[in-house]
Amino acid sequence: MISDAPAMRIAVPGAIDAAVFRSFDSRARVVRIAGATMGTTWQVRAALPAALGLSSADVQAMVQFRLDGIVADMSHWEPDSQLCRFNRAEAGSDWALSDDFAEVMAEAMAIAEASGGAFDPALGRLTDIWGLGPRPTKCDPDPDEIAQSVRLGGWQQLAFDPVAKTLHQPGGVWLDLSGIAKGFAVDAIADLLAAHGICHALVEIGGECTGRGLRPDGDPWWVDIENPPCTILPPLRVALHQLAVATSGDYVRGSHTLDPLTGKPALHQTTAVTVLAPQCIQADAWATALSVLDTPHATLIAEANALITRIVRRDGSEWISPALEALLEP
Repeated sequence: MISDAPAMRIAVPGAIDAAVFRSFDSRARVVRIAGATMGTTWQVRAALPAALGLSSADVQAMVQFRLDGIVADMSHWEPDSQLCRFNRAEAGSDWALSDDFAEVMAEAMAIAEASGGAFDPALGRLTDIWGLGPRPTKCDPDPDEIAQSVRLGGWQQLAFDPVAKTLHQPGGVWLDLSGIAKGFAVDAIADLLAAHGICHALVEIGGECTGRGLRPDGDPWWVDIENPPCTILPPLRVALHQLAVATSGDYVRGSHTLDPLTGKPALHQTTAVTVLAPQCIQADAWATALSVLDTPHATLIAEANALITRIVRRDGSEWISPALEALLEP
């Protein structure tokens, strides 16, 4: 039977990490567990060696406990989270951050600088007035409200000390880490599993994934990258071996990515951005940043930072970075 469907494309890392074979067990049972966090769902597929003596319920409980702790730290929806308490803090106060919070802030500040501010962890006032947080809105904010929120926000107003793990509140700056926290949480769960001897797993939160090790059959953890409905692009399947993936797009829930410079939704020719990276925290934040930029600027930033990236335009065409092109099987 002849099919007009475009052929599947396969992206595979250049080499297998030999270290994973020290913990590889072809007899391990793959368990699937799931739950809810951060307003979305999480899933884990883990190769569970019998020798560990852990049940699926044990793994589920420890994963959920870890995620609940991250939410208590960095949620802009939970009024008692450390993030929300920082947002309400007095001008001139210095806050000691948890190890998790400090790790996220360090990566957030680095990507904010590298992206020219396209990614901005101090976007909380803008997300609030656009109804992207716990306070619902019935209409778009007026220009004066947008201008004031832009003036009060901005990552460059933050003074973060990565050694002391402290963050300075200059006054009125609101954090929103929703463009990076899911990615961090994915990494945190994969690290948690590895610490308990589960070194081969696929972890997913709200579509952001990381694959560690191999499946018991020796295959990598395969993930298909979703194509927006406006396209007839050939499918893209990725081998997530020691690799993470995140996608940011406006084709499902509409435009929810704000441009920190204009204070308005980032609307241009790009409809979806997928980024692959060693850590999901990087993939998540960079996918957000590149979604803010129009396609020409996004491609320049992606190439300058050697990002493994696919950008899909509204006309159904795509741009693939040289770093991703190098992973595609001929």
